[in-house]
Amino acid sequence: MTPPRIVLLGGGYVGLYTALELERRLKPGEAEVVLVSAENFMLYWPLLVEVGSGDLDPRHVAVPLRKTLPRTEIVTARTTAIDTKGSTVRVAPYLGDEYDLEFDHLVIGLGSTTRLMDIPGLAEQAIGFKSIAEALHLRNQVLSRLEAAQSTADRDARRRALTFVFVGGGYTGVEVAAELEDLARSATRWFPDVAREDMRWLLIEATDRILPEVAAGLADYAFDELRARDIEVHLETQLESANDGRLVLSDGTELEADTLVWMAGVQPHPLARDSGLATDERGRVEVDPCLRVDGATQIWAAGDCAAVPDLLKDSTCPPTAQYASRQAKQLAVNLMRVIRGQEPERFRYRSRGEMVTLGRHKGVGEIDGHKVRGFPAWLGRRAYYLSQIPSAERRTRMVADWLVGLPFRQDPAQLGSVEHPDLPLAAART
Repeated sequence: MTPPRIVLLGGGYVGLYTALELERRLKPGEAEVVLVSAENFMLYWPLLVEVGSGDLDPRHVAVPLRKTLPRTEIVTARTTAIDTKGSTVRVAPYLGDEYDLEFDHLVIGLGSTTRLMDIPGLAEQAIGFKSIAEALHLRNQVLSRLEAAQSTADRDARRRALTFVFVGGGYTGVEVAAELEDLARSATRWFPDVAREDMRWLLIEATDRILPEVAAGLADYAFDELRARDIEVHLETQLESANDGRLVLSDGTELEADTLVWMAGVQPHPLARDSGLATDERGRVEVDPCLRVDGATQIWAAGDCAAVPDLLKDSTCPPTAQYASRQAKQLAVNLMRVIRGQEPERFRYRSRGEMVTLGRHKGVGEIDGHKVRGFPAWLGRRAYYLSQIPSAERRTRMVADWLVGLPFRQDPAQLGSVEHPDLPLAAART
């Protein structure tokens, strides 16, 4: 008898942690597990901000799927369609034609994509923060602007180069703005004609507070910390246009900036909405408390692209790594139980808290009901995320990065040329 085939879509938290748990629990030959991912690694996203600041080597936040999941078949391809009636998914490999992959059970864990709003000039001017490439590009962008300001006597050009605008006051916006401001502040010691006072840093948030995911008192602490570092925080403000780097805000502020970072929210992967499955108003696939899609006993979903009921709060679970990894483990248990003829279990989880970095040695958070600030929060955040990485090798490499970097200032080397490896040969041909 052919064992049932479990197909996992997405190599993020849901795909990786579901596959890991299945490898631990399933007996040999009990099921075939196939993971379809556009990348051959899982990006440990909470620590991506430290790639942007230069505190972590980019390879160390990328968990290799083939090495971590030796008993899982890895298909490196994009998923282009889901046929729920035919029990197949359409995949597009990097070489060759698209083909259909059959499944007995399907797990949709495609995550989310950046939500880009219809703002004039935004798509042409902004940088996102969802990938290693974007994190490295943003670090190079900040340092290259310091270099540009150091090398020119044009006052308007200097002012534009040294203006950095971040849109979105959630976790990502606050962490990225704080870490990169720390990097730029530290780097000024190597630029004789650029001081921190010459720079202008702005954080734009459409609601009346930053960090809506944490308690109000902790958000207020983070707000005061940012303001104390001369980061302008514009609340209840929206970006109205960004044509040619000239930014217009809804509060009347107008300025020119070479650096615009867009982190004003995410949206579920479009394939979740286009799958024909029932979705909520945000485009997330609707699932029951057992993580099974309503009306489809063989299809499951979790993570950012799923509206998972939170049975402890009478709402849906937040789109965080903490919840996605726990949902994945429960999903694996439920798949195993169904394959063995048992009933699936309902997902229940109580958050242990949240932590936010505010730059080097600074942070804010809540752990098991205890509020922490400053260095303890920063250290606790690192310790927690380190413990969650499913690779002893990656954990060791991260600790080495952190220990080596702890007594030293951040490196101001700007490596933007790596984004254009064709330039040396192009120059040689002229």
